[in-house]
Parts: sequence; structure tokens; C-alpha cells
Amino acid sequence: MTDSLQDIARRLVAPGKGILAADESSSTIKKRFDGIALDSTADSRRDYREMLFSADTAMREHISGVILFDETIRQSARDGRSLVSLIEANGSIPGIKVDMGAKPLAFYPGETVTEGLDGLRERLVEYYKLGARFAKWRGVITIGANLPTPGALSANAHALARYAALCQENGIVPIVEPEVLMDNPNATHTIETCQKVTEATLEAVFDELEKARVDLTGMILKPNMVVPGKDSGQNAAPSEVAERTVAAFHATVPTSVPGIAFLSGGQSDVLATEHLSLINQLPNRPWKITFSYGRALQAAALKAWGGKPENVAAGQDAFLHRARMNGLAALGEWTAELERQAD
Repeated sequence: MTDSLQDIARRLVAPGKGILAADESSSTIKKRFDGIALDSTADSRRDYREMLFSADTAMREHISGVILFDETIRQSARDGRSLVSLIEANGSIPGIKVDMGAKPLAFYPGETVTEGLDGLRERLVEYYKLGARFAKWRGVITIGANLPTPGALSANAHALARYAALCQENGIVPIVEPEVLMDNPNATHTIETCQKVTEATLEAVFDELEKARVDLTGMILKPNMVVPGKDSGQNAAPSEVAERTVAAFHATVPTSVPGIAFLSGGQSDVLATEHLSLINQLPNRPWKITFSYGRALQAAALKAWGGKPENVAAGQDAFLHRARMNGLAALGEWTAELERQAD
């Protein structure tokens, strides 16, 4: 029996679990590997991801799904098993990044639109056969002087909605990711501005999702948290971030959406965890709220591993600690004291 979109969506936001975003493009993972002086090759990328996916306790207890890159969903572990089967063996759901990246939007200086709709239906059929049961598409929204424009918001919301409809048509749960950037060049905006833009973005997205006849009960929202720009000089209290973020959702996100899984969006590992925990301590949350972190789950593991086979266990221990901390945050039970008790 095939799981319904609703079943898959609910599993992705199961209590105490969240999503590992391991869908870094080849250029992004090369930058990460440069940081540990490791050449980025198909084998080194495979070894790194195999280290994460075979961290049995972390994957089984804290990771509900894994977003993969096209290369990764086709790769096999050293023992010949597919990386998809490694993920499934621990009860996690394989997913796939399907967008082709943000490209400059014609006649909209400083703004982008995400490409990748051409041929998407056919790619989704193939990805389903390869084991993917959910997908991800990221739209990028920049705050600046007179930005974002209504035109850019509309273009990105429309693309997200068309993607989501194609996913559902093919039995795949869409993760809808409209990211209002906190770390774009000269990001001097305040937290108040971020909240306004986040609400405008989500309003545009859900308007387009409705027009596209997307079933909101079979999708996951992956938004930014409401935070000040990195160059604003404003230090927002974690409690304010939590309150403003949830307020933005109450203003825009229908209660039929089963879950919200945050991106970390340039926040430090621990701060992203703290914010998530505080959000889950607030009352009146009709949605399951969890994490869909990439760097904030992986950075410590990558450093501990360092590209050396003898350090696989150390890398997996570091990954387990971050996964456990975020699992607690998804329950609203993280504390700074627990954070310090690293394994």
C-alpha cells in the first residue's frame, strides 16, 4: 500500500524529529570541503554523506527525512547498498531537491526567481522511482531599498505553487521554501521589516498555492525565522524572534498545513536550536513546528570527520549531538545546560 501525501507529511514532522538537508550543490559542498582541506570528488561526497546516513541512532531517533541532491540519490555506499536504502533502513524518508537555483529576474535589479520548472514532471516520475517521497524547491526573497518588489514576490510564489502541484500530481510531498534572506549583501534591515516581508511573502505563496489547487494537508512549509539582517546591528532577544515568527504564521499560514520545518538561514548552530525550542514553547500552535537544517546540523560533524576514515565515529557523534539537540528543540525541551553536555 502506498502512503498518502498526508501520511508522508505527518511522518516528516513527527514529534522530536526533523529533516536533514543534505542537498548541497556541487559548488556549495566544495566550499564546505575547502574548509577541511578535502578535495570534492564524487567519492569524497559519497563518503561524507554515507557517514551521516549511517549514523544509526541519530537517523533513527531524530531525523524524519533527508533532502538529497541529484547525484546523491543515485549513489551507492561502499558496501554496494544505495544511499537511499541506508536512509530507509533507519526509518527516514528520502527526499530530493528539484529546483535549478535562483537566477536574476529580468528587469528586476537585485532580485531573483528560481528556475527548474521545465521538464519537472518527468524528473519527478524518475525521482519517485529512485525512492524520493518528498521534494524541495527554494525561492529567495531579498530585502533592500524598495525590495522586495510585488513582481518578484509574485514570480517566486507562482513558481513554488506550480512546483508543489506537480509534486502532488506525482505522489510526492512538496516542501515549499520561501526564504527571506537575513545574510544578503548589506542586510541592514530590522526584525520589524523582516516580519512585514515574511508575512507578505507567505501571503503571496499561499494565494498562489490556492490558485494551483495544491492540497495544503499534503505539503510542508520551510520558511525563515523572523530575524534582523546580519548587518543591521540589531540584537533581537531569542524570545522576540520566537514571538514575531509565530505571529507571522498566525497572520498567513492556514491551519490545514500539517507542519512547518525551518531553515537555519545563516544562524549559528546553537542559536537556530534555541530559537526553535522557544517557538515550540509558545501556546496556540496549530502546526507541528520542527527543523530542516543543513549546515546547522552538519557543520560540527564535517569538522570532526575532516575527511579521514578513522574519524567517522567522531563525525557521527558530533552529528548525533546536534540532531539530539534539535530533536529536543522540536519538543520545546532544549536547554543550554543540555547543549553543554556534548557526548
